[in-house]
Amino acid sequence: MRHIQVTIPIGSRETILDLLDEEGIDYVVTDESSSREYDAVVSFPVPTNAVEPILDSLQEAGIDEESYTVVVDAETVISRNFEQLQEEHSTETVEEEQISRQELLTRADELTPTFSVFMAMTLISAIVATVGLMLDSPAVVVGSMVIAPLIGPALSASIGTVVNDREVFFTGMRYQFTGVFGGIIAAAIVAWLFQAMFLVPPGAEITEIDEVAERIAPELLLLPVALGAGAAGILSLATGFSIAIVGVMIAAALVPPMAAAGIALAYGLPVAALGSTVLVLVNLLGVNLAGLLTLRYIGYRPGSGFEVPTANWQFVKQAAIFVCVILVLSLFLTGITYSSYQVSEFEGTATEETEDVLAAYDEMHLLDVEVEVHQDGFPLDASLDATHQIDAVIIEVGGPPGVYDAEVIERLDERINAHTAGETEVQVRFVTTGGAEIEGPTETDDATPAT
Repeated sequence: MRHIQVTIPIGSRETILDLLDEEGIDYVVTDESSSREYDAVVSFPVPTNAVEPILDSLQEAGIDEESYTVVVDAETVISRNFEQLQEEHSTETVEEEQISRQELLTRADELTPTFSVFMAMTLISAIVATVGLMLDSPAVVVGSMVIAPLIGPALSASIGTVVNDREVFFTGMRYQFTGVFGGIIAAAIVAWLFQAMFLVPPGAEITEIDEVAERIAPELLLLPVALGAGAAGILSLATGFSIAIVGVMIAAALVPPMAAAGIALAYGLPVAALGSTVLVLVNLLGVNLAGLLTLRYIGYRPGSGFEVPTANWQFVKQAAIFVCVILVLSLFLTGITYSSYQVSEFEGTATEETEDVLAAYDEMHLLDVEVEVHQDGFPLDASLDATHQIDAVIIEVGGPPGVYDAEVIERLDERINAHTAGETEVQVRFVTTGGAEIEGPTETDDATPAT
């Protein structure tokens, strides 16, 4: 519930008080003596979901934007009339708990810091996320999400569209895009410095780090994360739920892939950087689209009836733009998802073929099958057939000392290459399971001793 104080302009006192009487609202009137423009100050409690319609009615009755209006939380109101007023506004839906349009704009503004503070916090978040990814530390990555101030601008853009406040919309979008691309640049600089200062071992394969690999080959299934974060963010803001928790969810959709894009740039992987950047943009637009649709579903509209047609047009236009751009960018993610599926399917086929070959040898058993895909060009060059991008198939075979057999290597090479688009290197590594040392060729192309 809320407690409202409003200054009544001279000549509007009777109209305002009659309106409050009609609504069944208890109020207290205090004569105003500090200004010649106002006659009195009226104070009254109302249910949370009644704030917006009552303020709109007061505005129509003569309370202009220059009037002094304060809306604050009320912990407890003891009044029989107020209980009746609560029952009248009870809906048993989300509308019963949602705040007014005026409060919504205020909260969004409070969540959006000044541009300098926003950029500083975003860059720090990106740097921390970069460190977390390179250390393969989920805890550090989560920490970077907590400090990211992305929820305010993301929700402000949606709110500005629905209530027809273009300044709020453009401010929110400017903050978001500037923060994202600034974060990618900061991540790239930090990753490059780590290389230059030898904080990362020379020759280290950055794509083999799990936290990085997940985000440089993003898939379409990550889009629902952004949509859910945007919808939850608006519901939290509109109903007073813990907004900080949802803020972490929105940051989870944006900060890690933003850092991954910077790392890929620093390590000379432009295609991987492009994949992560596309994921960031899809998630960013997904958050905004979900927030926009949720606001519309809840029922937020501009205060003036004359602005409703304009707001409706802006809503349709903005939603259509978001959907179209997301669909176009999602084609890229769909290609990655399909390519990843092909590689996974091929790995399963290679495992089946290996098990079938080893079934004829009692002393041999399969330990592991690994498919290596070169990152340069993947998955753009593999949109139709990902097997073109396979570097090698590495098979580990276990057995007692002396189990090495060249015939096994030849049969595995033949069976696996029957499922590839070109000639794929098949490496077979024999591992002693009895503790003795084995010497002999272990790859199809080289005769290198192994143990």
